[in-house]
Amino acid sequence: MSRLAERIDTVPIHEAKSSLSKLVKRAAVGETIYIGAYGKPQAVITAFNPAKMRAELRKQAFGCMKGKMELPEGWDAPLPDDIIESFYSMKGFEEFAQ
Repeated sequence: MSRLAERIDTVPIHEAKSSLSKLVKRAAVGETIYIGAYGKPQAVITAFNPAKMRAELRKQAFGCMKGKMELPEGWDAPLPDDIIESFYSMKGFEEFAQ
């Protein structure tokens, strides 16, 4: 166990299960609650911070694929006419036409 983990006051899992609503109220006013077993923290309850969550989601969403994929040359070239026509016709789907 690390020295940091030894210094963190940890609520045992069984106690956390039976007093979850009290722990959530404590966290809601700014306290950080550590839950674990044998004095070793395994989970954390903290106050919900909408601004922080929005920032995290934004950071994950924009640019998340940067450098992870490569588009082939000409990927944005115009489609052939027959493919474009198939988008506007029921060719092959006549049985579904009304």
